[in-house]
This record gives sequence, structure tokens and C-alpha cells, in this order.
Amino acid sequence: MNNLLAQATKIPEVPLQVGQNTTVSIPSLKGFETLFANVLQVAIALAGIGFFVMLLIGGFKYLTSGGDPKAVESAKNTLTWAIFGLVAVALAFLILLAIANFTGVTSILNFQVAP
Repeated sequence: MNNLLAQATKIPEVPLQVGQNTTVSIPSLKGFETLFANVLQVAIALAGIGFFVMLLIGGFKYLTSGGDPKAVESAKNTLTWAIFGLVAVALAFLILLAIANFTGVTSILNFQVAP
């Protein structure tokens, strides 16, 4: 049987001279704008998906109500609130667009990944 023994060797330390590699990325407002833009894009996409799902649920409830006035009213309420939610998200985006145009900070409306 062969025994293999490993020998540990010490890796020589390289001294770091003062003043080298001292560039540190300082957080700035640009990073916040990028984060806000990414969160905004994801929120709008999720709101659109939520609208579509609620529209399907409301339509399904309406189709399966069988003429029951309570079920029809529930389906109409679901559809109404789904449309109201979509309108609210659209208005919020338009208000944000107006603020971006007024302040000149349009980067919050673009989905981007900063290096």
C-alpha cells in the first residue's frame, strides 16, 4: 500500500505598501437611482401580472356564478377593483414621469444594472 504524505508549505506574504489599492467605491445618489429604477420596473411588472390574474379570477367567478346575484356582484367587484388597481398604478407611473421630467432625473425610469 502506498502512503502519500502532503507537505504544507508556507505561502510568502506580500507586504502591502501604504497608498496602494486604496480606491474604495463610495456609495452615491447614482446607486440609489439605479436601485429605485430596478425596484420600480419590478413593481410595475408585478402589478401588471396581478391585474391579469385578478382579471382571470373575476372572469372565472362571473362565468361560474350561475345567475346567483351574490356571486355576480362578487365577480363584478373583483373586476372593478382589478381595473381600479391598474389605473392607480398607471397614474402613479405618470406622476413619477412628470416628476422625472420636472427635476431632470430621468435615470429612475430606466431599468439598468450598474457595474
